[in-house]
Amino acid sequence: MALLPTTWNPLRQLTRFDPLTDLEEAFRGFGRQSLSRQYQDMMEMRMDVTEDDTSYYVNVDIPGVNKDNIDVAVQGNTVTINAQVEREKSRETKKEVYSERFAGKAYRSFSLPTDVDSTKSEASYDGGVLKLKLRKLTTDTSRHLSIN
Repeated sequence: MALLPTTWNPLRQLTRFDPLTDLEEAFRGFGRQSLSRQYQDMMEMRMDVTEDDTSYYVNVDIPGVNKDNIDVAVQGNTVTINAQVEREKSRETKKEVYSERFAGKAYRSFSLPTDVDSTKSEASYDGGVLKLKLRKLTTDTSRHLSIN
């Protein structure tokens, strides 16, 4: 039986190198939050957008947020949602073993195909869902020109 010669590949080890995993292994057991987890803990605001002839309807999942800590801004066709997520105070008196819940500021901005009339738009928050009814801006700028 003949053995096939193996070729040396100097880049083989580099393909398996993952600096965040290696650092996470180094800090495991020290009770610190890993570096890779800090970037995974960002709160995602998932949303659905529907429309009819007069409005856009946006439902955004923002669980665990007090409605007073949500800010919605509309400028032209851009909608910006800011939320401040606060956690209960028991975290300060007890030793935290593990946590996946987000605390901090969350942000989402998106553009719609047409401008929004912010004076006629509405927002409500119930059961962790922000519901926006964004009225389409109807500016009839067309006019007939008289021919001289």
